[in-house]
Amino acid sequence: MLDLCVTNCRLDKTDEKFSVGIQDGKIVSIKKSVPKLPSKPDEIIDVKGKLVLPGLIDAHVHFRDPGLTVKENFFTGSAAAATGGFTTILDMPNTLPPTNTPRAFREKMKIGGKRSLVDFGLHAGVDDLSKINALAQLRPASFKIFMDLADDDFLLEAFSKINGVHSNPLNGTSDHTQNGTQDHARHGTQQHPLNEIQDRPLISLHAEDPERVLQCTEQMKKKGSDPQLYAWARPPQAEIEATRKALSLAGKFKQRIHFCHVSTKKSLKLIIQAKNSGLNVTSEITPHHLFLDSGYLKGYGNLAKTNPPLRDDENRLSMNYLPQIDIIGTDHAPHTLEEKEKDVWNAPPGIPGLETILPLLLTQLNQGKINVGDIKRLLCENPAKIFRIPHKGFIAEGMDADLVVVDLEREGVVDPDNFQSKAKYSPFKGFKTKGMPVMTLVRGKLVMADGEIRENQGKFVYLDTAVEY
Repeated sequence: MLDLCVTNCRLDKTDEKFSVGIQDGKIVSIKKSVPKLPSKPDEIIDVKGKLVLPGLIDAHVHFRDPGLTVKENFFTGSAAAATGGFTTILDMPNTLPPTNTPRAFREKMKIGGKRSLVDFGLHAGVDDLSKINALAQLRPASFKIFMDLADDDFLLEAFSKINGVHSNPLNGTSDHTQNGTQDHARHGTQQHPLNEIQDRPLISLHAEDPERVLQCTEQMKKKGSDPQLYAWARPPQAEIEATRKALSLAGKFKQRIHFCHVSTKKSLKLIIQAKNSGLNVTSEITPHHLFLDSGYLKGYGNLAKTNPPLRDDENRLSMNYLPQIDIIGTDHAPHTLEEKEKDVWNAPPGIPGLETILPLLLTQLNQGKINVGDIKRLLCENPAKIFRIPHKGFIAEGMDADLVVVDLEREGVVDPDNFQSKAKYSPFKGFKTKGMPVMTLVRGKLVMADGEIRENQGKFVYLDTAVEY
């Protein structure tokens, strides 16, 4: 007997409608009509022809928990995630303490297990290289290296150490996830191969060259405290040089790497060239780098300050580059308004993004600039593949029942005062949108309906290594 049946779903922009049967948190059937069952499901949700997407996956968030919870915590951050249509998030390691030891990693797993409304994974920090092997056994989503804080000797040693770790394949992964041989075209879905990649941990990179950043920041500080100066304190060349360096190391060690928040055309060109040469490298863009340029620093000041900074039209990426980019990660990085009101050299960088990206993309969808497949690829399918998240990213039998229901006709205006996040600011304030997530289900459990948050307990996505909460 089904626990839940979600009926009258459109799985793409055609008029064809499906019913998705859910049992024990898994999708067990996808049919063109309500399944004929010996008994009715415990619950039926009729979405009345609305578009239903796989639950979104954000591979790049900063929930600030533990140690910086005045800015955000796992509850408020995951509430923002659910409101934005995200059912899985991967949290970055720069908390207090940093998530760079097995002890800190386990502690954050416990915190997430108690507070998160959505499923979650954790990136591991890279500091004491003697901890890498032990951290790898806890199955982090990746090892995150902030290149703007690392010298060349450390980078070389870190790549070597991480490359030497060989983890076991994911346990508990469905046949569909492991071999990608099942054909789900009849359901309007795609298969979910994990890609033929080396059995090694992934390295995620914040690519900015520290020497170039230091030199240019000192020069810009001499010119005053206009927020627009920040765009050149960390210039495009800092990212380009770091990208080139990381690609060289990846080639040397045959190491798979992922570039966070790529912000320049030249960096992306280098990444594409490396892909074409056979390197296993992937790229991410943020909502702010996708939709905003450095001119927003004039109008929004530090509310638009982020690392890497927003770029001018000559250097920035735009919607036209989306086909060449692997994923969108929000880099949800909340701070207090009090911190953001400091001068540009002391205000922290970071923009909240979990509650804005899907409405922004749905607006583009309504305008015919992208299609449903683009959204699935960037925010569902590729994040699941790149970060090896089992049972996520696709609407198919055997997958987790992670769904987001979208009302393509609902219009709105971005208003940070209504955010679930503690960060009540956004350079997208006042943007008009058409298309809104109106319902979010995590493993078949209704977590958000029309902006209202429901109770739920998120799970660590790499369950074979989860600790007892």
